[in-house]
Order: sequence, then C-alpha cells, then structure tokens
Amino acid sequence: MLQGTKITTMLPVVDMERARRFYEQSLGLQPDGVRPDGKFVYRCGDALLASYVYERGPRDVFRLALADFEALRRAREYLAHVDIATDEFAFAAAAGARRPIRALRTQARDRVAAVSEAIAWPTAPTDQWRRGFLAGIFDAEGSCSRGVLRIANTDCELIDRTTFCLRRFGFQFVVERPPRESGVMYVRIRGGLKSRLRFFHLTDPAIRRKCDIEGMALKSDAKLGVVAIEPLGRAMPLYDITTGTGDFIANGVVSHNCFARPTHTYLDLNAREDFEREIVVKVNAPEVLRAELGRPSWKGEHVAMGTNTDPYQWVEGRYRLMEGIWEALRDAGNPASILTKSPLVLRDKKLLLELAERADVSAAFSVPTIDEKAWRATEPHTPHPRKRLEAVAELNRAGIPTGVLVAPLIPGVNDDPAQVEEIVELATAAGATHIGGIVLHLRGEVRDIWFDWLRAHRPDLVPRHEELYRRGAYAPTAERERLGELVAVTHERARRRHPEAPQPAPPRFRRGFADRAAAETGRAEPKQRDPQQGALF
Repeated sequence: MLQGTKITTMLPVVDMERARRFYEQSLGLQPDGVRPDGKFVYRCGDALLASYVYERGPRDVFRLALADFEALRRAREYLAHVDIATDEFAFAAAAGARRPIRALRTQARDRVAAVSEAIAWPTAPTDQWRRGFLAGIFDAEGSCSRGVLRIANTDCELIDRTTFCLRRFGFQFVVERPPRESGVMYVRIRGGLKSRLRFFHLTDPAIRRKCDIEGMALKSDAKLGVVAIEPLGRAMPLYDITTGTGDFIANGVVSHNCFARPTHTYLDLNAREDFEREIVVKVNAPEVLRAELGRPSWKGEHVAMGTNTDPYQWVEGRYRLMEGIWEALRDAGNPASILTKSPLVLRDKKLLLELAERADVSAAFSVPTIDEKAWRATEPHTPHPRKRLEAVAELNRAGIPTGVLVAPLIPGVNDDPAQVEEIVELATAAGATHIGGIVLHLRGEVRDIWFDWLRAHRPDLVPRHEELYRRGAYAPTAERERLGELVAVTHERARRRHPEAPQPAPPRFRRGFADRAAAETGRAEPKQRDPQQGALF
C-alpha cells in the first residue's frame, strides 16, 4: 500500500520554483485536460522531482513509484497523452506483507520540465480539473473504511485546495485536526453512503480497492419516486451495488435492477428452461433506434450494447438486426460500444469502422476460460474462447479499440493462476486495450440455478461456494481482491512480455455529436438458423 504522498527535492538548483510547485501539489492531481478515454486527468503516489548539479552540468529526474498498478497505469496513460514518454521499471520487490512496487521515470530535461508544467495549479481551475484533483488526492491520501471517507495531509494549503474543490461540488465536510505532533489533518466527507457514492461517481478514483463499500448500511432520505428522465449529455460509469432486494444505488438513488436470467422473469418467463429455449427478439429494434436517435431531445449519449444480454447470440445470424442498428448509429454519428461472446461481430466490422469515422466506438469480449472442459460445462453453445481472442486481435488491427473481460471468475472452476495467465497472455498478444476480471455474483434466481449446477457437475465445490456466498450475491471482499489482483498482476507481466502488441489506430472521428444523416439503407434477406442460448451466464 502507499506509504503516503511524498515529494523529495534534492538540491533543486536548476529551477527551485518548479520543485516548490511540485512539492506544494504533493501528489494530488493535475492538469487542465482529459485522459485518452475522455475523462479528467490526475496524478498520485510517491514521487521524486529533482535537479542535481554535477561537474558535467545539471541533471533532472522525475520518478513516480506505486504499489497500486491501476493508478500507475492511469498516470502513464496521461503522461503519454500529453507527449511525455516515461520508462516503467520494478522499484521494489514484494517482501512479507508488502506488495511489489513499480515506478515510472524519465531523466530527459525537457520531459521533466513538461511534467513540472503539467502539475502546476491552474490560475482558473475548471470543474474537469477539480474532479481530477479530488480523484488523485483520494488515491494518494484518501481512505474509505468503516463508513468514513476522508483525505489526510499535513499541508494546510493542500487541505484548503481539497476543501475548495469539495465545496464547488456541494459536498458537506468537516476538517478535523487531531491533537497530534504529526500535524496530520483530515477532511471528512459527511452525508453517509450516498455522499460517498456520489464522490466515487464524480471523481472516478483509479484505485478500486479504496472504493469498496460492501456491508455498508443503505440509509437515505431521498424520495425514491421518478419525476423525470433527462439526458446528461455524457457517459458516466455506473456502480452496481446489489442489495438483498435486488436494487442498486446509482449516485445516491435506489433503482430496481434486472440482468440476464432475471430479465426473463420480468417478461413472465422462467429463468431456467425458458432462458435456454426462449429468445425474445425485438424485430423492429433498428427502426425504433433510428427514430429515437432522430429525436430533437436526443443529445448523442453513449449507447452501450450487450450489458444485459448478448445481441450477437446465434439468433442474430437469422435476423441480422445488428446491421441495421450499427447503420442507425453510424448515420447519427452516435458513440457506442458492444460487449459480446461472439466473433459474429466481425461480420459488421465495416459498419463499425464507418461509425468510428464519426464517433467513439469500442468493443469487449467476455472470455471466462480457455480450458476446453470448463468452457463446454459452463458456456455450452457459445463460440470457442480462442475464436473470441482471434476476433479481439482482428478488431484491434482494424482500428476498433477492443478489450477482454475474464468474467465471470468462478472460484474453483476457472480461477487457476495458470489458466488466467494463459487468457491474459493471449489477450495481451491480441492487443487488448483493457483486460479486467469480474468475480461470479449470484443475484436472484441465478443463485438456485448455480447451486443446482454445482450439485450436478461439481459437488466438491458446494461447501466452498455456500461459505463464499452465505452473506449474499457477492463473494467476500478478500476473495474479490485476490482474483482482481491475479488478473492485474498477470496483465502487467504480459504487457512487459508484449511491448509491441498491436494497438488500435487513433480515433479518426470528429469530436462532438455528428450531424444526422437522412440516408436510409436496406438489409439483406436473413438466413435461417435455429436459436440457441444454452449458457449458464
């Protein structure tokens, strides 16, 4: 874990002012700009910015060392985005309970100067910059445990800047000054769980372990009636925190949540046989989408497909609805993404590239296992995992940013480190733009279905899973952290082995919401094929 934010300046003869500004920033956040994914930027960690004087002349150094690779990756991506190249290296090996630490560095004078300029506190910070500052200072000095979110520091000016940003976004807080010789002060955010969730939504910290709120009581004075549904004009991450009632908290508001098998229950079908035999097809989906995208009130929000059920199931080969959907998105210049298990998306590669000329478009493939036996047992009638990884490589080569989700990670079934490493290795070699893992969660009817499957196929795992999921839909925090760290560390190793892995070309679209086109296109006659949906997840 981080040992606190620390900036060391060693005889800063070349530019004392630069080093002083860096020290004042501590390692909060920084620049008035955006990351490649369109979000605000930030910086956090133990760092060194120094200028040394030798007989040969001055030497500048920048180094940022972190045990949390998520924050290190975000920092490196931002620096690369502003054309500051850095080298990554192993800073300290794991020892006892301490995790390994990796670091970024550069010793080129122009790059060090550029880092110094990038982290300077702006004269007139924007809201984007303030959000970035709060994300970074939370990653560097914040904590969220036992229902308390607070940010610590000894620097009064940094505390003032933190409260300045919190006040801007309407957070209630108190500054606590314990009577200790260390001089540490704490900014504690008030308002309970909904304020903490709003903070995470607003700032999007990189270090996910700090955002864990499992076991927190849901208390809110919010009136839960829906009075209006209005577009925000931008895409935001959704934190899905399932409760015993099957609800989730979104920015402090509670809403009903349905997903995959429970959706069939919502449609008065059962989540067992009907889910595997009955596929509900909205045959007019392309026409409805085109009409909705053409509404004057539509502001071009991101459309995420595949987040409930896979639109590239076998039945898509018969109805070919996705062609019309991609065409509607292309003609409207509307940003979109797709999550799927099927290489059938390659059929529509030309349409994705046409959309990429006008708006953001990306893809992700779910690849929970590469093991033949585990695949056939848990994902019958789905495309082979290796075919999915081949599709990842092909889309990335074509210029469509495509990642991989190792999901669901099932304890005792597909969480063997060697198996996960093989998936991550192949995904990295395929140029996956992101690789993440999600541990199995058992909501609603899925819980009974899963335990019935275990009793029939893996009775040896029943006691372990009963213990893991005895408290609810999610595995314990320690288990989720173990599997999350497994994927993250494996990905870091794979990235170092594949530094030249193919990456998608830079976006070619014009920023902003493209003008709507009035062109209408037809679709080919559908081929006949029997629908199948026989997968556990």
